[in-house]
Amino acid sequence: MTSGAGNQRTWIITGASAGFGRAIAERAAGQGDNVVLAVRRPASVADLAAAHRDRVLVTEFDVCDTGRAGDVVRSAIDRFGRVDVLVNNAGRGVVGAAEEVGEEELRASLELHLLGPAALVRAVLPFFREQRSGTIVQMSSQGGRISFPGVGAYSAGKFALEGWSEALAGEVAPFGVRVMIVEPSRFRTSFNAPDVLRFAGSSPVYAGVLGAVRDDMAGADGVQEGDPVRAAEIIVDLVADEELPLRLPLGREAVERIGRSYRRGLDELERWAPTAHAADFPDAAASARPI
Repeated sequence: MTSGAGNQRTWIITGASAGFGRAIAERAAGQGDNVVLAVRRPASVADLAAAHRDRVLVTEFDVCDTGRAGDVVRSAIDRFGRVDVLVNNAGRGVVGAAEEVGEEELRASLELHLLGPAALVRAVLPFFREQRSGTIVQMSSQGGRISFPGVGAYSAGKFALEGWSEALAGEVAPFGVRVMIVEPSRFRTSFNAPDVLRFAGSSPVYAGVLGAVRDDMAGADGVQEGDPVRAAEIIVDLVADEELPLRLPLGREAVERIGRSYRRGLDELERWAPTAHAADFPDAAASARPI
C-alpha cells in the first residue's frame, strides 16, 4: 500500500490507553510510524507520548462524541500532514439477558461499537480518497460473528459494525482504500476486568441460563490465552502488506468457534433450502445481481 514519506505511516487509534489499542500504538511508534492516540484520559498514555515525542500526538476524545470525529482527523493532518491508518478499537463489554439490559445500555453499546467508528470513518474517507490510499482496521470480536446467551447487547454492536464494514469495503476499494475486520477471541486485555466489564442487574428468571456465563466472564481476567502484543504485531505487519483479509479471526478459539458457526450455518441452510425455494414465484427468473 502507498504511505507517506518512505514507509512511514500515520495512524489514528481509539481506545489506545490499554489492551489492543495500546499494543498497536507501541508497535507502530516503535517501528517509526506517527501515531495519534484518541483517548478519553490523556494521562493514561502520557508515558507513551513522552517516549516518542516527535511521533506521538495525544488528543482527548470520547468515541461516543461523534461530532468531534472530524477534529481528531484534522489534528492528525495538521500535525503529520496525512493519515494512513484508522484503527477503531475502543469498546466495552456488557453481560445480561435481553430482558435485563435496558434501552439506555443497549443504545450505549451501539453508539460505542457502531456509531462512533462510523463517524471517524466518514471523517477520514475524504483524505483517503484524495490520496488514493488508506487502511481502516475495525476491531470487532468473535462476538461479531457468533453470539450466545448473555452477550446480545455487545454482539449487537459488533454484528452491526461487521455488516456496515463489509459494505464499506466494497464502496471504498475503487479508491485504493482497504478495510480489515479483526475478530479476536479472549486476549489478556482489561476487557474482563471488574471495573471495565459491565453486568446488567440479574434476574432470578435467567439465573439458570446465565449463571455460568456470568461466572465465566467475570473469572477470565488475567487468564485469557491471547497475547495482545503478538496480536498487535500481526495487525501492524498486515497493514504494511499488499494483501489484507476482509476478516481476520485472532486466536485459536476464534478460529475454531467461528469455523464451527460457519459449518452449522451451512448445514442449516442446506437442510431448509427446499422450504426457502418454495417461497419464490414458480415462473420467476433466477436473480442475476451484479454483486
